[in-house]
Amino acid sequence: MNSLDAGIRRPMIGPVALPFYYGWVNVAVAALAMVGTLPGRTQGLGLITESLLLDLQIDRVVFARINLWATLIGALFCLGVGRLIDRFGSRAVLTVVTVALGIVVTSMSGVKGVAAITLLITLTRGLGQSALSVISITMVGQWFVRRLSLAMAVYTIVLSVGFMVAFPLVGSMVIKYGWRTAWTAVGLSLLVGLAPLGWLLVRRSPEACRLPPDGERPVADGIVEVTTGQTLWQALSTPSFWVFGLASAVYGLIASGIALFNESILAERGFDASTYHRSLVIVALTALVGNFLGGWLTSKWSMNRLLALAMGLLAGSLLSLPHVRTQAHVAAYAIVMGLAGGFVIVIFFSFWSREFGRAHLGKIQGAAQALTVVASAVGPLLLAECVSRTGSYAAIFYLLTVIVMVLGFGAWFVPVSPELPKSG
Repeated sequence: MNSLDAGIRRPMIGPVALPFYYGWVNVAVAALAMVGTLPGRTQGLGLITESLLLDLQIDRVVFARINLWATLIGALFCLGVGRLIDRFGSRAVLTVVTVALGIVVTSMSGVKGVAAITLLITLTRGLGQSALSVISITMVGQWFVRRLSLAMAVYTIVLSVGFMVAFPLVGSMVIKYGWRTAWTAVGLSLLVGLAPLGWLLVRRSPEACRLPPDGERPVADGIVEVTTGQTLWQALSTPSFWVFGLASAVYGLIASGIALFNESILAERGFDASTYHRSLVIVALTALVGNFLGGWLTSKWSMNRLLALAMGLLAGSLLSLPHVRTQAHVAAYAIVMGLAGGFVIVIFFSFWSREFGRAHLGKIQGAAQALTVVASAVGPLLLAECVSRTGSYAAIFYLLTVIVMVLGFGAWFVPVSPELPKSG
């Protein structure tokens, strides 16, 4: 290896020379940041919901309304944080948002009244599910171009494993020590763990470290700003933004609705709670397979073809759900749903930087994330209204199947930028 190659592969970060491209450090911290969104996510809040309702004597319907409005208001944080990332860089914004989320979660552990819990849940949704998610995804897109699909595949796998560890760990703490102690521990882990880690390790972009994206080409000494890429308004004027954004949002709507009512959905078909728990495991494992396979396919196929495939799989799983009759049917449904979700996640994480460039990635990523957050808030409400009015979930699944198929056709035909040449 010559000195130039060594300079590219071994950037000096303080006194320490790393034997690999520094973007992978950002990928690791970005994945941890996504795991840090746990207290702002439906699944994370679900770990403490029953204990919280009992402790504060809050009616279930009232809490559901609090959660709906908290999620919708929290979606607005997606837009503001994107502008901050583009202006101040992911390192500073990650640190500030993580500290703010840690303070909010720690404060929530001592809450006493409905008004306070409403405010704090709204802030956890805004800072966690919305803002920290945008920061996490954008960090990877800022450091990779040609190897973006590989980086996003690694990122999704690491964060999936992180959630698989975090959810049972926090859940066991809730059972053993109570929700207040568990939430205090989560808040402190953000304050003394993720925030310092982000400040010490995260860097704004490869150009700011005098490195090329992906570590593939030399750049001149001095800080180079990222100047190429479309603005938010230019991105919003393209059909591809709306096809990919709406497809991702509709998947989020479906996933959130089914996640909240999956036990009830399967009970309608005559299955017990153990079947529901097994289906969750199958979906989680096959989603990881989808992450691997999706990351590989994005290096072989155009992104819109892969999204069309994902929408086709999703439509098939939705159409079959009202007709499952055996354990094998449930397993098949869960496998297809998991694969579709794995594909959609890789696409959502990879598409925006590849299609619109990195100059205004924070704002574009924030707008796309806002769509998914709003949809995830609406999903459970749609399913609940359907079963309340018709006595079954079937009608909403048939309607969503049609919508997903339309988006799949749109994905197949929508024009996207030519794929970048693959590096050796």
